[in-house]
Amino acid sequence: MLQTLQRSRTPSGAAYLDKGRGDETVVLIHGVGMRIEAWSPQIERLAEEFRVIAVDLPGHGFSAPLGAPPELKNFVGWFETLLNELELGPVNVAGHSMGALIATGIVATAPDKVKRVALLNGVHRRTEKARAAVEARADEIVTGNFDREAPLSRWFSDKETKSEAYGLVHELLATVDADGYAAAYRAFATGDAVYSDSWPDVQCPALFLTGDGDLNSTPDMAREMAAAAPRGRAVIISGHRHMVNLTAPVQVNDVLRQWLTSGGDA
Repeated sequence: MLQTLQRSRTPSGAAYLDKGRGDETVVLIHGVGMRIEAWSPQIERLAEEFRVIAVDLPGHGFSAPLGAPPELKNFVGWFETLLNELELGPVNVAGHSMGALIATGIVATAPDKVKRVALLNGVHRRTEKARAAVEARADEIVTGNFDREAPLSRWFSDKETKSEAYGLVHELLATVDADGYAAAYRAFATGDAVYSDSWPDVQCPALFLTGDGDLNSTPDMAREMAAAAPRGRAVIISGHRHMVNLTAPVQVNDVLRQWLTSGGDA
């Protein structure tokens, strides 16, 4: 059963968790259909050494709806507002999946607010075939008549279907607000190339991590972004797929800890 973590709210209605303390602050942004609890292993471990702030996306968890057209730039603007309201910056920003697109947008448009950036299972310049498939899924979701369990077979291997991580993600997908899910998925489906040309101009340390079995946020995408960023580094976790932060938490936590303590591009 889902254990809800304690949250606060910003004046604009964004729900967030603030835990731990330290010289570094890391802000965690989850993916479509998830909420703060999808970062539970990272929150628990990283808060031992750092200040950890995790946020619910608009229309997810306990955050208010976006209140703007479902475009990536508006989610990025929402995130910048949150940083301003919490008087944060420069901070370390780590995003997973849709959160990775938002992290890309904030470092591209407000680099003064970002000390380091990390993309976990980030998508980058989909092929035409992949883009058509994800946009078709977005069209289906907006009708309200869609299969909430469809992503599970892509995100987890058959041997993981009995795992605690699978159970958590299954529950989050089953309970996410349909309108919030549809808005975020539309921005996710159309946002993979919005800021894709920005990496050569990103001067902060940039980490790109994914699983070698992730067919949508592929190792090649991670390597391409890392090669374009002056201080980019790609990390590929063997034997894992899209929810690598939950299925390989020890490995991911070790990489994130190194990112936060070594300059990020070591």
